[in-house]
Amino acid sequence: MANTYTQLYTHIVFHTKSTGIVMRNEDLARVFQYIGGIIRDEGAVPFAVGGVADHIHILMSLPKTVALSDLMRVIKAKSSKWLRRLDSYYEPFSWQDGYGAFSVSPSLMERTTNYILTQAEHHKTKTYREEYKGILEGYGIDYDEHYAFCD
Repeated sequence: MANTYTQLYTHIVFHTKSTGIVMRNEDLARVFQYIGGIIRDEGAVPFAVGGVADHIHILMSLPKTVALSDLMRVIKAKSSKWLRRLDSYYEPFSWQDGYGAFSVSPSLMERTTNYILTQAEHHKTKTYREEYKGILEGYGIDYDEHYAFCD
């Protein structure tokens, strides 16, 4: 085959460091915009960036030339550096090391986008731990709770 063609829709979830601080609600919209800009700058396409004070969800299309692990390292490094400069409140801010990344069928793009953009409503009734466990189990991923929820 002469050319390479891909369509890699990915739902990503990552959490603030549990021993650190969380994002302030009044800053979330700016954080989401900033992360979307990082994603675009790296050649990926963000469809939705959302979350709540202690975690972020992203739905994006990953380009064929970018490794997900490299992109996640860039997103976390640049966004945490930006947050630490935003306000003295964020000086100790950091993300947990890991993340979850899950493939999304084109037929579920709208549903996943809505899910990400309504995180505040969703988390009125469900904790991050409950949500993340549900995602992992829904994808049939074996995990060790100790490592899935530690820094």
